[in-house]
Amino acid sequence: MDKLFCCARPSRIASVLVVVGLMTSALSASGPPLPKPQAFNSTPTQDGAALLDGFRHVEVASVSDAVEQILGRKMYMTHHMRPIAPARFAGFALTVLLKKEEGHQGAPALNGMLAAIDQGAPNSVYVMVVEDGADIAGMGGLMGTAMAARNFAGAVIDGGVRDTAYLRKIGFPVYAIGIIPSSSINHYRFAGSNIPVVCDGVPVHPGDIVTADSDGVVVVPRAQASQVLKLAEQMDFKEHSMYPYIEKYKSIEKAVEKFGRL
Repeated sequence: MDKLFCCARPSRIASVLVVVGLMTSALSASGPPLPKPQAFNSTPTQDGAALLDGFRHVEVASVSDAVEQILGRKMYMTHHMRPIAPARFAGFALTVLLKKEEGHQGAPALNGMLAAIDQGAPNSVYVMVVEDGADIAGMGGLMGTAMAARNFAGAVIDGGVRDTAYLRKIGFPVYAIGIIPSSSINHYRFAGSNIPVVCDGVPVHPGDIVTADSDGVVVVPRAQASQVLKLAEQMDFKEHSMYPYIEKYKSIEKAVEKFGRL
């Protein structure tokens, strides 16, 4: 969607919006109905707010280790999923899926992803899966501005991202598998929101906790979030206690023996 505005002056945006609105109405009237975004309330309860606060203060590496110990499986995304700028966040997953379909109704084919953003609650993490989208920008500056205005925690895109200079300017954190100037318009269709997806190899359900820092991105199933957080906090405490111990005794073996953490 951002491609429509990437070269527009501010004075022309209102006119472009009118034209896009007319095109959308005409195409929507003649084409099949689009999937509607499913509602999901990610506004945290008191318990949810405490969880997010906890995950925002614990290292993602410790969360990854805790998840693997408790669930017996990996829930971290690959080294391909990197931030466009240094970032740290935790929030509730709001998922969106785009399916490849060349020439599918132009811009109206993606209206559902915009509605998902406009219906998203504060503390959401926009988790978008762009099918075979390594060279397709799933989002850019306009979508990032809307997410920031609605107090989203961040975005994780299994696909590309563009308008990175502007996203850095407004300080909205985005992880993606690449930076690319392309557009999804005319190449993809909206296939659903707040549905289970697999993002960079990791299953994500609506409401799962997504946490990220300079080490990468980890997904924590909501049902086990409290248990994972407790163990991750214990791991963090041990590791941070080990640094001065290693410096004092000049031995990592002694530190591991004493604290049982590596």
